[in-house]
Amino acid sequence: MRTLGMAVFKQQKVEDFYDIGDELGSGQFAIVKRCKEKSTGVEYAAKFIKKRQSRASRRGVRREEIEREVDILQELQHPNIITLHDVYENRTDVVLILELVSGGELFDFLAQKESLSEEEATEFIKQILNGVQYLHSKKIAHFDLKPENIMLLDNNVHLPRIKLIDFGLAHRIKDGVEFKNIFGTPEFVAPEIVNYEPLGLEADMWSIGVITYILLSGASPFLGDSKQETLANISAVNFEFDEEFFGSTSELAKCFIRQLLVKDTRKRLKIQDALNHPWIKAQMKVESQQLKTKRLKEYTIQSHSSMPPNNTYVNFERFASVLEDISLVEMGLENVAQKRESLQDDVEALLSIYCEKEAWYKEESESIRQELSQVRYEFRKAEVLRKGLQQDLRTTDASLARIDSRYLTREAHLSSLGQELNAELRWLQEVMGSLNGEAREPGVGIHLSSEQRGERGPEGAAEQGLWWRTMSSSTARHL
Repeated sequence: MRTLGMAVFKQQKVEDFYDIGDELGSGQFAIVKRCKEKSTGVEYAAKFIKKRQSRASRRGVRREEIEREVDILQELQHPNIITLHDVYENRTDVVLILELVSGGELFDFLAQKESLSEEEATEFIKQILNGVQYLHSKKIAHFDLKPENIMLLDNNVHLPRIKLIDFGLAHRIKDGVEFKNIFGTPEFVAPEIVNYEPLGLEADMWSIGVITYILLSGASPFLGDSKQETLANISAVNFEFDEEFFGSTSELAKCFIRQLLVKDTRKRLKIQDALNHPWIKAQMKVESQQLKTKRLKEYTIQSHSSMPPNNTYVNFERFASVLEDISLVEMGLENVAQKRESLQDDVEALLSIYCEKEAWYKEESESIRQELSQVRYEFRKAEVLRKGLQQDLRTTDASLARIDSRYLTREAHLSSLGQELNAELRWLQEVMGSLNGEAREPGVGIHLSSEQRGERGPEGAAEQGLWWRTMSSSTARHL
C-alpha cells in the first residue's frame, strides 16, 4: 500500500468493494465507468488509468503523473471541483473513485437550448471562475481547461452546478521554480505553452477567455485548418470579433475576452480581476438580447467528432519530448558558450598578464643589458688598470733589483772601508803606543774619548778613519 499525503493507493481489487457499471467516457489512456459502492450503495465514477509499464514505452501514463494528479485531487474540496473518494491500484491500472458528475458537458447542455442570454452565460462563467479561484489560491494551475472538462453535476435543475474535472495535467506552481511544458489541447492552450516559455496560473486565464469566446459565439477564436495553423494563430494572438458572430454581444463581454486573450502574462487578467470585471458582476436584465445557440450546437458536434486527435496533450507528447531535448541541447550550448566566454576571459587575462610580463621582461632585459654593458666597460677599465699595475710591478721589481745590486755594492765597499779602518786603527794604536811612551815625558799627553777611539758604527768608524788619517798626516808633518 502506498501513501501519498492523505491519499492511499489500496492494493485490493476494486471489484471487491464496488460494482462496476457501464462506461461513461474514455480518453487516450483512461476509461471512466459508473460504479456503486457495495457498503453504502452510493454511485461514483471509476476512472481506470493505464500505467506505463516501462520508461521506454509510450503506452500508458507515467506513475509520477498519476501520483501528482492524486496528490492534487485529495487536497481539493470545492463545490465547483470534482472530489476524490478513493484510490485503488493493480498491476496494470490505478483506479480513481471520483464524485459522479452525471449532467454532461456544459456546452452540450447549452447547445440544446434555443437561445442563451449573456446573463445566463455570466452565471456559468462565474462558476468556472470560482472553481479556478480556489485552485489558484492553492497555487494550482489546471492547464487543461476546455469544454469537455467543464461538466454539470445535474442538468435537471434551473441553474446546474458546474464541476471542473480531469486534473491529469494540473501542477503546483512554486515560487522561484521555473516550469515549462508542452501540453493541453491545441485550441485552448496559451501562447506561453506554444512558445515553450515559463508557465504559471495565467495560462488558465487564457483558456477561460477562449471558452467565453466560444460560449458567446459558437466559433473558436484561433482554430485553424491544421494544428500548426491553430498554434501559429495563438502565438500571434490572431483573433477578431466577427460581426457575424458577435453582432448581438455586448461591449463589456468583448472587453472581458480581450483582457483575457493577452499575450503578455503580466497584463492578462488575474482570477480576482476577472471575478470583479463589470461583465461578471453586472446584473443583466432578463429582457436583454438573446444569443442564438445554433452555432454553439454546430461547434459541439464538430468538436466531439474531432476529439480523438485534438483533446489531450498526449498528441503533443513526442513534440514536447523533442522540445525538451532541444532545450537540454540549448542549455548545453549555453553552458558551452558560457564556459567559452569564461575561457576567453581567462585567455585575455593571461594574454594581458603575458604582455605586461613581456614588457617588464623587456624593460628588465634592457636594464640588465645596460648594466652588463657598464660591467663590461668597468671590467675593461679594470683590465687596463691591472695591466698597468703589472707593468708598474715589473718596473718596481727591476728598480728593486737595481737597488739591491747597488746595496750589495755599497755593502762590499763598506766592508772594504771597514777593513781599511781596522788597518788604520791598528796603525794608529801602534802610533799611539809609541806616542804614549814619549808622552810620559813632561808636557806631552793625548786623551781620546770612546767615540774618538772608534766605538761608533761603521759611519763613525769611517769618519774616525778620516780623522785619523788627517791627524796622521798632521803628525807626520810635525815629525
